[in-house]
Amino acid sequence: MEVILLERVEKLGQMGDVVKVKPGFARNYLLPREKALRATDANKKRFESQRAQLEAENLKLREEADAVAKKMEGLSVILIRQAGEAGQLYGSVNARDIAAEITAAGFTVARSQVNLVHPIKTLGLFDLSVSLHPEVTVTVTANVARTTEEAHTQAETGKAVVGEEEDETPYEMEAVFDPNAEEGEAEEGEAASADAGEEETAE
Repeated sequence: MEVILLERVEKLGQMGDVVKVKPGFARNYLLPREKALRATDANKKRFESQRAQLEAENLKLREEADAVAKKMEGLSVILIRQAGEAGQLYGSVNARDIAAEITAAGFTVARSQVNLVHPIKTLGLFDLSVSLHPEVTVTVTANVARTTEEAHTQAETGKAVVGEEEDETPYEMEAVFDPNAEEGEAEEGEAASADAGEEETAE
């Protein structure tokens, strides 16, 4: 299907471009979200008659998005979640959660603006792209931690705060002594050897 793009669409084209896309992508994404029009002769004429106005509106929105992006630069939001010692969350953090924290920080965004392919399932720092406009994105850090104190530590060190791994190296003495031997068994063995030695000496 051919469509006329009404805004920049990543990996597809710029405003005003006529591009071919799969019918399902057009029907389910581009057309319902008003990102494109069917490339009929009537729509092509309609777009050309409104091109100057659409481009002016797009420029204004992009400038506003640029201004917001500058204010959001370096923004980090903290999300407190329960997790195991290895850092695995008891649940996950999704785009809706992050959008809510960004909004709470003073910048209203929808979950659809947060580019998160898969939910976050571990503690740590995650840099995410947030779309403020088809031509403007900003990076926001999601700081997922068990407590506010650990979140501050993660921000300072740049590393997830997780429990220390247990030392799996076998205790060296286990190579010398039989760990399954019952208490006193070794002493009895040593005593028997000593008695046998005394008897041999007496003969």
